[in-house]
Amino acid sequence: MTKQVQQLDRVIIRFAGDSGDGMQLTGDRFTAGTAEFGNDLSTLPNFPAEIRAPAGTLPGVSSFQLHFADHDILTPGDAPNVLVAMNPAALKANLGDLPRGADIIANVDEFTKRNLQKVGYAVSPLEDDSLAEWRVHSVPLTSLTVKALEDFDISKKDAERAKNMFALGMLSWLYHRPTEATIKFLETKFAKKPDIAKANIAAFQAGWNFGETTESFSVSYEVKPAKLAPGVYRNISGNQALAYGLIAASVQSKLPLFLGSYPITPASDILHELSKHKRFGIRTFQAEDEIAGVGAALGAAFGGSLGVTTTSGPGVVLKGETIGLAVMTELPLILVDVQRAGPSTGMPTKTEQTDLLMAMFGRNGESPVPIVAPSTPSDCFAAAIEAARIAIKYRTPVYLLSDGYLANGSEPWKLPEVADLPDISTVFAAPVEGEEYLPYKRDPETLARPWAIPGTAGLEHRIGGIEKADGTGNISYDSNNHDLMVRLRQAKIDGIDVPDVEVDDPDGQAKVLVLGWGSTYGPIAAAVRRIRKAGGHVAQAHLRHLNPLPSNLGDVLKSYDRVLLPEINLGQLALLLRAKFLVDIISYNRVRGLPFKAEELAGVIQDVIDND
Repeated sequence: MTKQVQQLDRVIIRFAGDSGDGMQLTGDRFTAGTAEFGNDLSTLPNFPAEIRAPAGTLPGVSSFQLHFADHDILTPGDAPNVLVAMNPAALKANLGDLPRGADIIANVDEFTKRNLQKVGYAVSPLEDDSLAEWRVHSVPLTSLTVKALEDFDISKKDAERAKNMFALGMLSWLYHRPTEATIKFLETKFAKKPDIAKANIAAFQAGWNFGETTESFSVSYEVKPAKLAPGVYRNISGNQALAYGLIAASVQSKLPLFLGSYPITPASDILHELSKHKRFGIRTFQAEDEIAGVGAALGAAFGGSLGVTTTSGPGVVLKGETIGLAVMTELPLILVDVQRAGPSTGMPTKTEQTDLLMAMFGRNGESPVPIVAPSTPSDCFAAAIEAARIAIKYRTPVYLLSDGYLANGSEPWKLPEVADLPDISTVFAAPVEGEEYLPYKRDPETLARPWAIPGTAGLEHRIGGIEKADGTGNISYDSNNHDLMVRLRQAKIDGIDVPDVEVDDPDGQAKVLVLGWGSTYGPIAAAVRRIRKAGGHVAQAHLRHLNPLPSNLGDVLKSYDRVLLPEINLGQLALLLRAKFLVDIISYNRVRGLPFKAEELAGVIQDVIDND
């Protein structure tokens, strides 16, 4: 029997199961096939902070959501059209997000009495009418996988572990995903365990064949490739893009890159990625703690390298004194803060935008630091280069504020032409015969001091954390000199050249401006699209540079009747903008450890428009 193929313009799938069920791997492989097929896509991995929560419990549920389409999309989607639930806990944890009529593919083998009791089900929801609002497909994934692998010389436990590959094969058939790349991936991943590799490939192919032959699915679905701008694309996560951006910055600046880092969720992947690229002269140092990591990076900057340190909120607290030292010594340093939910260790695997005020003011004394924030996973590449440009040109530490949503999420990235990357090379100080070297003599345009390589004859000078005399850099306790140096350091940051903020206001009729920064770009833009599609008028602007702010921002804010600012915090940027521009910003704040949903923001925007 030939099954019907139904055309769709987009699909949102969520794989959910126990932490040991391989949902992140399954989602990654489905995403890779989708990228290879040519769809536009956006992903949202969501996993527990515990290394391994008790199996079959709600705290142990791990999920991976993928939104793919035949057109340009901006978010991982508000709610899944399809939920693959590997056990009762996965079903219960995610059922509240499912719209009526969505598909549920449930691994019926795991709906045992014991597993049901773990999450509070008296009877199986697959056997009563509690799931009547959804289309339920009960599939014995575990037993089908074990049956498919019974001829392989592996244990039953190893066979059961391959059920995620069976599910991946089934979904790949259901949505016409290519299979060759997944098979090659499995061969490479388990190259040292050929029996396991063959078993996982067999499970994957068995899942595909099950979809083709079962009566559980009478229809398969096809989402055609998206019409993207010509070029070479690859799927990339935010942390990967940020790592590649740092490598590109090293090449374009002609400086060796040194990363001093202590592993911390969700920033560790940057350390892992950079450690693979020694051929570019990248040096990575896994320090014993956060303070040692940033101290080593600042020492590398003193020695003439592009110094970088990576961390998340709790690590920023520990690095604060050394960042102040970088401000005083006026050395280029990039501090990557992949923000996560706090306070303290908070929710390590969940996202927030709650470190902005700490980046602005989280040091003793007047110690201004530039702040750059990427807006999408792929934008982390360009934002890293921009942070390096500012650090090198202005001799200053720079904060690069990413977050967990950007770090772990992924999307197609059009590879840039190398010739189009900016030249951010610098000139080190050189001795001038007959002239005394003045380490704090400033460039009249940038107010940056010279950068001297230690050991260069004629460039001997003092450096350290105690206040410097203007010009000479000698230790100074003079009150007037201190006032001068404080103002010079602030003027240097205020004078950084950043582009004007661009406003998207197609017809010029909007009275409401929606402003955002960082990872809120996608949900805000998707919500704005919905409002315009319904006939509404709304403008949108997004900030990459948070310190200094674009010079035209004040005029932009005052040109609209209302300014709405959604943030995944309690209004940190809104506080700064109200103080600086005396504009009555309307804050919308949710701090749930999750990104905004487009539908949610569209409702908020419409309310502001209606009340204007």
